[in-house]
Amino acid sequence: MNSLVRSPKALGNVIRNERKKLGLSQAALGKRVNLPQAAISFIENGHGALKLENMLALLAALDLDFQIMPRAKGSIQDFADMF
Repeated sequence: MNSLVRSPKALGNVIRNERKKLGLSQAALGKRVNLPQAAISFIENGHGALKLENMLALLAALDLDFQIMPRAKGSIQDFADMF
């Protein structure tokens, strides 16, 4: 699965979808990364206050990698989800 993530909301959706694919509750995922269920809910709902270390821990717990690559060229409309 490859997902392009350019906003906290998109990241939250990826985390939610992968968590559900693995059959984990928010509480179970939180336990894996030492975060309360409320924090997982907060992240999945697209709130931007997420520490990098927590994001990396969540991705690892879901067997996902974080990859950085050059941004595709395009018009400003292609990036509307960032604002």
